[in-house]
Amino acid sequence: MTKCMKLIVTGGAGFIGSNFIHYWLNKNPDDSIVNLDLLTYAGNLENLKTIENNPNYKFVKGDICDKNLVSDLVKDIDLIVHFAAESHVDRSIANSADFIRTNVDGTRVLLEAARENNIRFHHVSTDEVFGHLKLDDPKFNEKTPYEPRSPYSASKAASDHLVRAYFHTYKLPITISNCSNNYGPYQFPEKIIPLFVTNLLENKKVPVYGEGKNIRDWIYVEDHNEGVEAIIKKGRIGETYCLGGDCEMTNLDLTKKILDLMGKGEDMIEYITDRPGHDLRYAIDFSKAKEELSWEPKTNFEQGLKNTIEWYKNNEEWWRKLKS
Repeated sequence: MTKCMKLIVTGGAGFIGSNFIHYWLNKNPDDSIVNLDLLTYAGNLENLKTIENNPNYKFVKGDICDKNLVSDLVKDIDLIVHFAAESHVDRSIANSADFIRTNVDGTRVLLEAARENNIRFHHVSTDEVFGHLKLDDPKFNEKTPYEPRSPYSASKAASDHLVRAYFHTYKLPITISNCSNNYGPYQFPEKIIPLFVTNLLENKKVPVYGEGKNIRDWIYVEDHNEGVEAIIKKGRIGETYCLGGDCEMTNLDLTKKILDLMGKGEDMIEYITDRPGHDLRYAIDFSKAKEELSWEPKTNFEQGLKNTIEWYKNNEEWWRKLKS
Protein backbone atom coordinates (compact mmCIF):
# COMPACT_ATOMS: atom_id res chain seq x y z
CA MET A 1 0.00 0.00 0.00
CA THR A 2 1.39 3.43 -1.01
CA LYS A 3 2.07 5.81 1.85
CA CYS A 4 0.02 9.02 1.82
CA MET A 5 2.21 12.04 1.17
CA LYS A 6 2.21 15.45 2.81
CA LEU A 7 3.16 18.25 0.43
CA ILE A 8 3.87 21.95 0.67
CA VAL A 9 3.10 23.71 -2.60
CA THR A 10 4.55 27.20 -2.75
CA GLY A 11 2.74 29.73 -4.91
CA GLY A 12 -0.28 27.46 -4.97
CA ALA A 13 -2.73 30.33 -5.49
CA GLY A 14 -1.06 31.30 -8.76
CA PHE A 15 -1.83 30.02 -12.24
CA ILE A 16 0.26 26.85 -12.54
CA GLY A 17 0.35 26.18 -8.79
CA SER A 18 -3.44 26.23 -8.36
CA ASN A 19 -3.87 23.98 -11.39
CA PHE A 20 -1.27 21.64 -9.85
CA ILE A 21 -3.14 21.46 -6.53
CA HIS A 22 -6.40 20.58 -8.33
CA TYR A 23 -4.55 18.02 -10.45
CA TRP A 24 -2.67 16.42 -7.54
CA LEU A 25 -5.65 16.10 -5.20
CA ASN A 26 -7.75 14.69 -8.04
CA LYS A 27 -5.09 12.05 -8.80
CA ASN A 28 -3.95 11.52 -5.19
CA PRO A 29 -7.03 12.23 -3.03
CA ASP A 30 -5.54 10.76 0.16
CA ASP A 31 -2.49 13.04 0.09
CA SER A 32 -2.55 16.35 1.96
CA ILE A 33 -1.39 19.73 0.67
CA VAL A 34 -0.40 22.93 2.45
CA ASN A 35 -0.55 25.84 0.03
CA LEU A 36 1.90 28.59 1.01
CA ASP A 37 1.26 31.80 -0.90
CA LEU A 38 1.74 35.49 -0.14
CA LEU A 39 -1.19 36.43 -2.39
CA THR A 40 0.64 39.09 -4.37
CA TYR A 41 -1.17 40.44 -7.45
CA ALA A 42 -1.13 37.12 -9.36
CA GLY A 43 -2.23 34.92 -6.43
CA ASN A 44 -5.95 34.35 -6.22
CA LEU A 45 -7.74 32.09 -3.72
CA GLU A 46 -10.77 31.98 -6.00
CA ASN A 47 -8.68 29.60 -8.13
CA LEU A 48 -9.11 27.06 -5.29
CA LYS A 49 -12.65 27.82 -4.15
CA THR A 50 -13.94 24.36 -5.05
CA ILE A 51 -11.51 22.64 -2.67
CA GLU A 52 -11.27 25.16 0.18
CA ASN A 53 -13.31 22.82 2.45
CA ASN A 54 -11.36 19.72 1.51
CA PRO A 55 -9.90 18.36 4.80
CA ASN A 56 -6.70 17.42 2.95
CA TYR A 57 -6.10 21.00 1.79
CA LYS A 58 -4.89 23.92 3.90
CA PHE A 59 -4.02 27.46 2.85
CA VAL A 60 -1.36 29.50 4.67
CA LYS A 61 -0.84 33.12 3.70
CA GLY A 62 2.86 33.80 4.04
CA ASP A 63 6.15 34.71 2.44
CA ILE A 64 8.64 32.05 1.33
CA CYS A 65 11.36 34.45 2.53
CA ASP A 66 10.03 34.17 6.10
CA LYS A 67 12.47 31.66 7.62
CA ASN A 68 10.52 31.10 10.86
CA LEU A 69 7.23 30.49 9.08
CA VAL A 70 8.79 28.11 6.56
CA SER A 71 10.63 26.21 9.34
CA ASP A 72 7.34 25.72 11.22
CA LEU A 73 5.45 24.54 8.14
CA VAL A 74 7.91 21.90 6.97
CA LYS A 75 7.65 19.73 10.07
CA ASP A 76 6.29 16.29 9.04
CA ILE A 77 6.30 17.27 5.34
CA ASP A 78 7.46 14.74 2.72
CA LEU A 79 7.79 16.99 -0.31
CA ILE A 80 8.11 20.67 -1.24
CA VAL A 81 6.90 21.56 -4.75
CA HIS A 82 8.22 25.05 -5.42
CA PHE A 83 6.16 27.10 -7.89
CA ALA A 84 6.29 30.47 -6.08
CA ALA A 85 8.00 33.09 -8.24
CA GLU A 86 7.71 36.54 -9.65
CA SER A 87 7.31 35.63 -13.28
CA HIS A 88 6.48 38.49 -15.64
CA VAL A 89 9.35 39.68 -17.83
CA ASP A 90 8.00 43.22 -18.31
CA ARG A 91 7.65 43.70 -14.55
CA SER A 92 11.22 42.47 -14.02
CA ILE A 93 12.49 45.01 -16.55
CA ALA A 94 10.69 47.81 -14.70
CA ASN A 95 11.85 46.69 -11.23
CA SER A 96 14.07 43.68 -10.61
CA ALA A 97 14.25 43.88 -6.79
CA ASP A 98 11.17 41.72 -6.03
CA PHE A 99 12.40 39.10 -8.52
CA ILE A 100 15.77 38.74 -6.80
CA ARG A 101 14.20 38.63 -3.35
CA THR A 102 11.46 36.09 -4.08
CA ASN A 103 13.06 33.93 -6.74
CA VAL A 104 16.57 33.74 -5.31
CA ASP A 105 16.42 34.36 -1.57
CA GLY A 106 12.98 32.74 -1.22
CA THR A 107 14.33 29.59 -2.87
CA ARG A 108 17.34 29.66 -0.52
CA VAL A 109 15.07 29.84 2.55
CA LEU A 110 13.04 26.86 1.31
CA LEU A 111 16.16 24.87 0.51
CA GLU A 112 17.57 25.50 3.99
CA ALA A 113 14.34 24.27 5.59
CA ALA A 114 14.36 21.21 3.31
CA ARG A 115 18.01 20.52 4.17
CA GLU A 116 17.43 20.77 7.92
CA ASN A 117 14.58 18.25 7.66
CA ASN A 118 15.84 16.17 4.69
CA ILE A 119 12.74 16.87 2.62
CA ARG A 120 12.42 15.99 -1.07
CA PHE A 121 12.41 19.21 -3.10
CA HIS A 122 11.03 19.73 -6.61
CA HIS A 123 11.85 23.06 -8.22
CA VAL A 124 9.70 24.37 -11.08
CA SER A 125 11.65 26.53 -13.50
CA THR A 126 11.41 27.92 -17.02
CA ASP A 127 12.97 27.56 -20.45
CA GLU A 128 13.86 31.26 -20.32
CA VAL A 129 16.98 30.46 -18.26
CA PHE A 130 18.54 29.13 -21.50
CA GLY A 131 18.26 32.50 -23.26
CA HIS A 132 16.85 32.27 -26.76
CA LEU A 133 17.29 30.37 -29.98
CA LYS A 134 17.90 31.40 -33.56
CA LEU A 135 15.40 30.08 -36.08
CA ASP A 136 17.62 27.16 -37.11
CA ASP A 137 19.06 26.31 -33.65
CA PRO A 138 18.30 22.92 -32.08
CA LYS A 139 15.77 23.00 -29.25
CA PHE A 140 16.70 23.57 -25.61
CA ASN A 141 17.50 20.44 -23.63
CA GLU A 142 18.90 19.60 -20.21
CA LYS A 143 22.48 20.19 -21.43
CA THR A 144 21.84 23.65 -22.92
CA PRO A 145 24.10 26.28 -21.29
CA TYR A 146 22.35 28.97 -19.28
CA GLU A 147 22.19 32.43 -20.88
CA PRO A 148 19.37 34.41 -19.25
CA ARG A 149 18.51 37.72 -20.92
CA SER A 150 16.06 39.44 -18.53
CA PRO A 151 16.12 40.09 -14.78
CA TYR A 152 13.29 37.53 -14.48
CA SER A 153 15.17 34.74 -16.27
CA ALA A 154 18.41 35.64 -14.48
CA SER A 155 16.66 35.26 -11.12
CA LYS A 156 15.24 31.88 -12.14
CA ALA A 157 18.66 30.76 -13.41
CA ALA A 158 20.18 31.71 -10.06
CA SER A 159 17.54 29.70 -8.20
CA ASP A 160 18.15 26.66 -10.44
CA HIS A 161 21.86 26.83 -9.65
CA LEU A 162 21.13 27.09 -5.92
CA VAL A 163 18.91 24.00 -6.04
CA ARG A 164 21.64 22.01 -7.80
CA ALA A 165 24.24 23.30 -5.35
CA TYR A 166 22.18 21.95 -2.44
CA PHE A 167 22.12 18.56 -4.13
CA HIS A 168 25.89 18.50 -4.69
CA THR A 169 26.89 20.12 -1.38
CA TYR A 170 24.33 18.68 1.04
CA LYS A 171 22.96 15.66 -0.90
CA LEU A 172 19.49 17.21 -0.69
CA PRO A 173 17.06 15.05 -2.73
CA ILE A 174 16.07 17.48 -5.48
CA THR A 175 14.65 17.47 -8.99
CA ILE A 176 14.15 20.40 -11.39
CA SER A 177 11.80 20.93 -14.31
CA ASN A 178 12.21 23.58 -17.00
CA CYS A 179 9.01 24.11 -18.94
CA SER A 180 7.90 26.07 -21.97
CA ASN A 181 5.07 28.64 -22.00
CA ASN A 182 2.00 27.39 -20.13
CA TYR A 183 -1.58 28.28 -20.99
CA GLY A 184 -4.98 27.28 -19.61
CA PRO A 185 -7.55 28.24 -16.93
CA TYR A 186 -6.75 30.64 -14.06
CA GLN A 187 -3.88 32.42 -15.85
CA PHE A 188 -3.51 36.05 -14.77
CA PRO A 189 -4.70 38.30 -17.62
CA GLU A 190 -1.40 40.11 -18.19
CA LYS A 191 -0.02 37.08 -20.05
CA ILE A 192 -0.51 36.95 -23.81
CA ILE A 193 -3.28 34.35 -24.23
CA PRO A 194 -5.61 35.47 -21.40
CA LEU A 195 -4.85 39.14 -22.18
CA PHE A 196 -5.84 38.70 -25.80
CA VAL A 197 -8.90 36.56 -25.04
CA THR A 198 -10.23 38.95 -22.38
CA ASN A 199 -9.46 42.04 -24.50
CA LEU A 200 -11.47 40.55 -27.35
CA LEU A 201 -14.32 39.67 -24.99
CA GLU A 202 -14.31 43.40 -24.10
CA ASN A 203 -14.05 44.30 -27.81
CA LYS A 204 -10.59 45.83 -27.26
CA LYS A 205 -7.62 45.47 -29.58
CA VAL A 206 -4.78 43.04 -28.86
CA PRO A 207 -1.21 44.42 -28.52
CA VAL A 208 1.42 42.53 -30.54
CA TYR A 209 5.10 43.32 -29.88
CA GLY A 210 7.10 44.34 -32.97
CA GLU A 211 6.05 42.31 -36.00
CA GLY A 212 4.91 39.32 -33.93
CA LYS A 213 7.73 37.10 -35.24
CA ASN A 214 8.89 35.86 -31.82
CA ILE A 215 8.33 32.12 -31.46
CA ARG A 216 7.13 30.32 -28.34
CA ASP A 217 6.56 26.66 -27.51
CA TRP A 218 3.15 26.23 -25.83
CA ILE A 219 2.19 23.59 -23.26
CA TYR A 220 -1.26 23.10 -21.75
CA VAL A 221 -1.05 23.55 -17.99
CA GLU A 222 -2.47 20.10 -17.18
CA ASP A 223 0.13 18.44 -19.42
CA HIS A 224 2.83 20.39 -17.58
CA ASN A 225 1.51 19.32 -14.19
CA GLU A 226 1.30 15.71 -15.29
CA GLY A 227 4.99 16.04 -16.19
CA VAL A 228 5.80 17.45 -12.76
CA GLU A 229 3.98 14.52 -11.15
CA ALA A 230 5.96 12.08 -13.33
CA ILE A 231 9.25 13.68 -12.23
CA ILE A 232 8.25 13.57 -8.56
CA LYS A 233 7.21 9.92 -8.73
CA LYS A 234 9.66 8.50 -11.27
CA GLY A 235 12.43 11.04 -11.85
CA ARG A 236 16.02 10.45 -10.79
CA ILE A 237 17.19 12.48 -7.79
CA GLY A 238 19.55 15.31 -8.74
CA GLU A 239 18.28 15.39 -12.33
CA THR A 240 16.65 18.07 -14.46
CA TYR A 241 13.84 17.35 -16.93
CA CYS A 242 12.66 19.65 -19.71
CA LEU A 243 8.89 19.70 -20.32
CA GLY A 244 7.73 21.11 -23.65
CA GLY A 245 4.50 21.25 -25.58
CA ASP A 246 5.83 20.29 -29.04
CA CYS A 247 4.04 23.39 -30.34
CA GLU A 248 6.22 26.17 -31.74
CA MET A 249 4.33 29.17 -33.03
CA THR A 250 4.99 32.84 -33.78
CA ASN A 251 3.12 35.32 -31.62
CA LEU A 252 1.41 36.61 -34.75
CA ASP A 253 0.17 33.13 -35.73
CA LEU A 254 -1.03 32.64 -32.15
CA THR A 255 -2.86 35.97 -32.33
CA LYS A 256 -4.53 35.01 -35.60
CA LYS A 257 -5.64 31.65 -34.13
CA ILE A 258 -7.25 33.41 -31.16
CA LEU A 259 -8.94 35.95 -33.47
CA ASP A 260 -10.23 33.15 -35.68
CA LEU A 261 -11.60 31.08 -32.78
CA MET A 262 -13.32 34.16 -31.36
CA GLY A 263 -14.76 35.30 -34.68
CA LYS A 264 -12.73 38.51 -34.88
CA GLY A 265 -10.77 40.07 -37.76
CA GLU A 266 -7.14 41.12 -38.01
CA ASP A 267 -8.20 44.76 -37.65
CA MET A 268 -8.24 44.00 -33.90
CA ILE A 269 -4.40 43.73 -33.90
CA GLU A 270 -2.44 46.72 -32.60
CA TYR A 271 1.30 46.51 -33.27
CA ILE A 272 3.33 48.10 -30.47
CA THR A 273 7.03 48.86 -29.81
CA ASP A 274 8.98 45.68 -29.17
CA ARG A 275 10.01 44.66 -25.65
CA PRO A 276 13.68 45.38 -24.72
CA GLY A 277 15.82 42.25 -25.14
CA HIS A 278 12.84 40.30 -26.50
CA ASP A 279 13.90 36.66 -26.87
CA LEU A 280 13.39 35.44 -30.43
CA ARG A 281 12.52 31.78 -29.98
CA TYR A 282 11.98 29.17 -27.27
CA ALA A 283 11.56 25.48 -28.00
CA ILE A 284 12.04 22.46 -25.75
CA ASP A 285 13.30 18.98 -26.54
CA PHE A 286 11.49 16.78 -23.99
CA SER A 287 12.95 13.47 -25.18
CA LYS A 288 14.61 12.79 -21.79
CA ALA A 289 11.23 13.01 -20.00
CA LYS A 290 9.68 10.85 -22.72
CA GLU A 291 12.38 8.17 -22.48
CA GLU A 292 12.79 8.08 -18.69
CA LEU A 293 9.31 8.97 -17.46
CA SER A 294 7.06 7.94 -20.39
CA TRP A 295 5.76 11.51 -20.39
CA GLU A 296 4.74 13.60 -23.37
CA PRO A 297 2.15 16.37 -23.87
CA LYS A 298 -1.31 15.05 -24.70
CA THR A 299 -3.35 18.16 -25.46
CA ASN A 300 -3.63 19.28 -29.08
CA PHE A 301 -2.97 23.05 -29.13
CA GLU A 302 -6.15 23.99 -30.96
CA GLN A 303 -8.25 21.99 -28.49
CA GLY A 304 -6.36 23.41 -25.52
CA LEU A 305 -6.85 26.93 -26.86
CA LYS A 306 -10.58 26.30 -27.35
CA ASN A 307 -10.83 24.99 -23.77
CA THR A 308 -8.99 28.07 -22.51
CA ILE A 309 -11.15 30.57 -24.44
CA GLU A 310 -14.27 28.78 -23.21
CA TRP A 311 -13.05 28.99 -19.62
CA TYR A 312 -12.52 32.76 -19.83
CA LYS A 313 -15.93 33.18 -21.47
CA ASN A 314 -17.54 31.27 -18.61
CA ASN A 315 -15.57 32.98 -15.83
CA GLU A 316 -15.97 36.65 -16.65
CA GLU A 317 -16.45 37.59 -13.00
CA TRP A 318 -13.07 36.01 -12.17
CA TRP A 319 -11.01 37.97 -14.72
CA ARG A 320 -12.91 41.28 -14.71
CA LYS A 321 -11.90 41.85 -11.08
CA LEU A 322 -8.25 41.35 -12.03
CA LYS A 323 -8.36 43.74 -14.98
CA SER A 324 -10.23 46.54 -13.20
